[in-house]
Amino acid sequence: MALEEELHEQLDEATADLVVRARDGDGAAWSRLVDRYSGLLWSIARSFGLNEADGGDVVQMTWLRLIERMDQIAEPGAVGGWLATTARRESLRTAQRSGTRRLPYDVREDAAPPPEQILLARERLGDVAAALQALPRRCQVLLRMLALAPSYAELAAALDIPIGSIGPTRARCLDNLQRRLPR
Repeated sequence: MALEEELHEQLDEATADLVVRARDGDGAAWSRLVDRYSGLLWSIARSFGLNEADGGDVVQMTWLRLIERMDQIAEPGAVGGWLATTARRESLRTAQRSGTRRLPYDVREDAAPPPEQILLARERLGDVAAALQALPRRCQVLLRMLALAPSYAELAAALDIPIGSIGPTRARCLDNLQRRLPR
């Protein structure tokens, strides 16, 4: 099994443990969940062009929905996906209610992005994948794991490197990746 897959499984297990503990009333576990996923929720709200107040409402409502449905979460390790979906739906409702026009594209539940947007996104994804494959192995692993690791501390532990070296190494790897992407 690849190192990335192992880390992903470990993170799912750690998240599942946090969800179960939070469900049982462990305040520290709840705080860790909030710390782990609040950045994601805020980024989703911002992608809908919401202002600070509306974005805060979306994040708060998403956490409230989790509290209301905590006992119904079938796969505690997949709570991140559940939170992201809930935040997107709350963001859409808020954007429609407030008249925000800067939606990523038509995000109605039954609507798909325009075909040319899909084609461009796929092409760009292919470019990024090719550039990522051309990077040194260390950069490939670090950048892929950054997408999975909720914190630098967990990433440092998984890669067995000092936490202080993650940021500079990440910056060098991203610069290298950027240079390899077509303009």
